[in-house]
Amino acid sequence: MIVRALACRRGNEWLFENLDFSVGRSGCVWLRGHNGSGKTSLLRVVAGLSRPDRGTVQFLRRTIDESEPDAASCVYIGHANGLKDDLTVFESLQFLARLHGRPAAVTDMDGALQRLGMSHRRNAFVRTLSQGQRRRVALARLALETAPTLWVLDEPYDALDASGIDVVDDMLVGHLARGGGVLLTSHLPLGPKAPRADVLELVRSPRP
Repeated sequence: MIVRALACRRGNEWLFENLDFSVGRSGCVWLRGHNGSGKTSLLRVVAGLSRPDRGTVQFLRRTIDESEPDAASCVYIGHANGLKDDLTVFESLQFLARLHGRPAAVTDMDGALQRLGMSHRRNAFVRTLSQGQRRRVALARLALETAPTLWVLDEPYDALDASGIDVVDDMLVGHLARGGGVLLTSHLPLGPKAPRADVLELVRSPRP
């Protein structure tokens, strides 16, 4: 994925301008910045959920000006977990997988829940889960991914305990080993088990 001269504003204020960076195969970029610097806005642009005011994001020789990044190029998990309270844990993972074009076998989904330590809550309703458990369910979708896509993750460690963080780090390392890429934000320092990441510091544009 290659970003060129990207610019985005909120209202009349520029969040960032002339942003250039890339995430190659087996590459990991840690996006950092103060609150309001545009981290989430940038991730949404990369994921094709928002349009930039200027610049391009290129996937596999296509830019988002020409077509949206699809399931073959990008996997996005936002800060919000996107779960429905009236679904069970298993139904939620099934829904997320289908929504993003990744229908999976029951055994694969059970394996994903087990990897995230949520198999014992398989039939529990989402409304009964803690915030950390909800995050684990949302992240279980990554355990279904085998293709070397770009993972775009907004605060993936949010609400997780130490064991949950270790699981996420293990998935990231495995994904990079398969030739995938990762672009993530985290207000926490990356731990010793996390993959090595290049740091991209997002500084809000001073120009009004």
